[in-house]
Amino acid sequence: MIDLIYPYEIAPVVPAPTAETKSARASSAEWFPIVEPSGLVVGRSLRAYCHSGAKPLHPVVHIHIIDRYSRIYLQKRAAHKDIQPGKWDTAVGGHVSYGESLIEAVYREASEELGFTEFNPIYLETYEFESAVEREMVNVFAVVGSYELHPDHDEVDEGRWWDIDEIDASIGKDIFTPNFESEFRMIRKSLLALL
Repeated sequence: MIDLIYPYEIAPVVPAPTAETKSARASSAEWFPIVEPSGLVVGRSLRAYCHSGAKPLHPVVHIHIIDRYSRIYLQKRAAHKDIQPGKWDTAVGGHVSYGESLIEAVYREASEELGFTEFNPIYLETYEFESAVEREMVNVFAVVGSYELHPDHDEVDEGRWWDIDEIDASIGKDIFTPNFESEFRMIRKSLLALL
């Protein structure tokens, strides 16, 4: 598993601050690490810049939850989300905050989105994903078991278990996020091998 390698000193702001942006930067708390594909942290930036189309590579975590009946828990993204609102996606997905390790982000995101804290994440893989507005280093984890999950309705509109056949029948029909569809194809065998 690749993990993030932070510099000894706090990483520089990307892009470099100007007189006009210094006060705006100081008021925001959502800083993301900017990374090389190796996981080396080379900067830090605000969420707005990472999603502005400038496309600095920044890390995210995804968690796929699968039960012993080969059902996968998915979340429907909240309608107010800035990217892919109302689409079905991985059970948990979120950005790594500056200063966090990947595992810290996995547990924080699972707790925030599903009230889910008692689990053992299994690392599957890391890949780069690029959309029209951002470029992410996606770190994919899986969790196996039957859990009672409680979606936070500020983060997630709803969540439910899907049969694999139901997912297969829905791919390409604008139900899922494009990232989920490509990721599911990529990890399907690894996910089912955990059962």
